[in-house]
Amino acid sequence: MDYYDPMVLFHSFRIAALTTVIAVSAHSAWAQQTGSDSRPATDESPVVSNPALDAELFYEIFLGEISARTGDPGAGYAFMLEAARRSADGQLYQRAADIALQSRSGEYALAAAKAWKEALPQSREANRYVLQILVALNRIGETPDLLRQELAQSSPRAKASTLSALPQMYGRASDKALAAKVVEAALVDELSHPATGPVAWVSLGRLRLAAGDKSGALDAARRAQALDDANEGAARLALELMEENTPEAEPLVTQALAKQPVPELRMGYARVLLGLQRYPDAARQLEYVTKEKPDLVEAWLVLATLQLQDNRLSAAESALQRFMELTSAATDPEVRQKGLTQAYLLSAQLAEKKGDFAAAEAWLNRIDNVDEAFSAQSRRASLLARQGKVAQARELLRNLPGTSADDKRMRLLAEVQLLRDLRLYEEAYQVQSELVALAPDDAELVYDQAMLAEKAGHPETMEKLLRQVISQKPQYHHAYNALGYSLADRGVRLDEAKQLILKALEFAPSDPFITDSLGWVEFRMGNKAEAKRHLETAYKARPDVEIAAHLGEVLWSLGDKEAALKVWKEGARTSPDNETLKETLKRLGVSL
Repeated sequence: MDYYDPMVLFHSFRIAALTTVIAVSAHSAWAQQTGSDSRPATDESPVVSNPALDAELFYEIFLGEISARTGDPGAGYAFMLEAARRSADGQLYQRAADIALQSRSGEYALAAAKAWKEALPQSREANRYVLQILVALNRIGETPDLLRQELAQSSPRAKASTLSALPQMYGRASDKALAAKVVEAALVDELSHPATGPVAWVSLGRLRLAAGDKSGALDAARRAQALDDANEGAARLALELMEENTPEAEPLVTQALAKQPVPELRMGYARVLLGLQRYPDAARQLEYVTKEKPDLVEAWLVLATLQLQDNRLSAAESALQRFMELTSAATDPEVRQKGLTQAYLLSAQLAEKKGDFAAAEAWLNRIDNVDEAFSAQSRRASLLARQGKVAQARELLRNLPGTSADDKRMRLLAEVQLLRDLRLYEEAYQVQSELVALAPDDAELVYDQAMLAEKAGHPETMEKLLRQVISQKPQYHHAYNALGYSLADRGVRLDEAKQLILKALEFAPSDPFITDSLGWVEFRMGNKAEAKRHLETAYKARPDVEIAAHLGEVLWSLGDKEAALKVWKEGARTSPDNETLKETLKRLGVSL
């Protein structure tokens, strides 16, 4: 049979349209006989009270469908909308709106949805269509009453789902602040209600956060938790705020965990702490997780990684063993292979730390996952380098398979990292220059080249490269900060250094590393009290070892040696080999 034959199309559409009319007529007859409508009160009841209209209605539906499906959606929309108006049938209004949406005619879809809502003002589906189309058209200011009606017509369970979906629904709004304001106006009753208040405040908080209003989002999270002190949504919003450098949100997380220790929430907390480089705190949370839910596979791997980093080798080995036991029991072969590959790579690293290079090589030999071949070879290169065979390690990386530009880039990146780890900065700078030659307009690659130039003892080259980055990408705040910090650290052109750092803060006002730079330049300028204030703020937001080195030096210079030693010891626990900390302690003649 030829499915493109015009007569075949005609008959198929005739049957489809006839089926629609029969359904409409049958429903009307049922309503007349029983005096009732079997469908829910919010649904639309087709009204075809005059049988003489059946043929005309059929004709309009038929023409609407055949026009829409054969390349004339405008005519299809017009016929279907006219049929909807004649019958006052919600399904036909919806079909008219759908035809317009499928042809990307938002205004026509809105017109059909509004006509539907006018004909059937209590229709929840019509109200929802108008609401969603207005949001899609970015006409956010017209939606509050529609949102109120949607919530008023929802059951308690459906209302919670609707409230939770609001951040996603309004997520495409160009004016995020307006979206938050409009939703807040629509949710006045819900925000104060004990049953809906927590989820309503959390959704409002997410909208405020999307608009960049961190203080408003924090207030929303606090209000949600005040209504329900074990509210998980409020705690998850607080985690997002912590990721956005809002440390005041952390008590909301710890309070929720104290009331209801949800392992998944605690795992999320540990991930955020990892991102903030608070490794000891993250490890403590992971230890709780492995006790609360000992079969949570991911927790064991991350815990082992942190314990390895902290040189707790025996504990790391035990955690890895548990991870491998759980992973080996996985029913999904792909999940099992990927998990075991991660375990073998980490086990090789652990053996390397112990100085057992043969065992490390044995672990790497167990990896048969082709996708992880690059990671395994990179680890082999590290093993060779640790044994003094740097030339062989570099040769291994250079000869990794792959001929594409991405393959070459990956090989060079691995070599740079190897040389950086070995503190062979001049060699790393030369290889990074090869990378930049592949993509000279890549600002991040040039930035990394500048950082290596400084490490290699070429400050003039570093400054030239950073100014090149600023010229290429004027909003790349890292370049302003790096140049300002370098000048401050060398004690030269301090006024210019401060202006560069302040410029970086304009682009990233909450970045703790830029705040650290500001504190450091103030210290170099002799403003110790101001330096202490900035560095304490930075260290509270991100207890990084380099910030600890700077804060400790300022405290030491102010005579608060006990506080300085405390901060330095905290930094040394997380990164005992950090060059900045070691240089600071050596220069000041301090032993921890």
